[in-house]
Amino acid sequence: MRLISQRVRSASVSVEGEPIAAIGAGVLVLVGVEKGDGPRQIFKAAEKLRYLRIFEDAEGRMNRDIVEAVGSVLIVSQFTLAGSLAKGRRPSFSGAEVPDKAEPLIQELVEELRGSGVPVETGRFRARMEVALVNDGPVTFLLELDPGTQKKA
Repeated sequence: MRLISQRVRSASVSVEGEPIAAIGAGVLVLVGVEKGDGPRQIFKAAEKLRYLRIFEDAEGRMNRDIVEAVGSVLIVSQFTLAGSLAKGRRPSFSGAEVPDKAEPLIQELVEELRGSGVPVETGRFRARMEVALVNDGPVTFLLELDPGTQKKA
């Protein structure tokens, strides 16, 4: 599983020109589900996103998590994050999970975050989305969790 987390002042998702989700200050998370990902990766990702201290305190240090900062999360499934550019000139998506298995994992991530007190909005799975954001910082992090194993993150 690969997640790109961007601290934002605002972010939104539209499908066919119609807004479907928006947040103010918080984190935009692009999620790529890979073959072999399951509940262990979802739990680790949700825990990391919930407790990641990337919001500034009164002294300007990244010392507050999403709940302390009273922020929201926008989760957007992004199939291409599970792609590889290692060979040739065309991306390979052989490591990406099939949609019927990936979609429930994305939903499980959303529910884990909501269950821990984080307000979450989502994009639309399998839709061509337009994602808009105002990156705050910019502050952007990549989290990679190996399928079937737990990489320390």
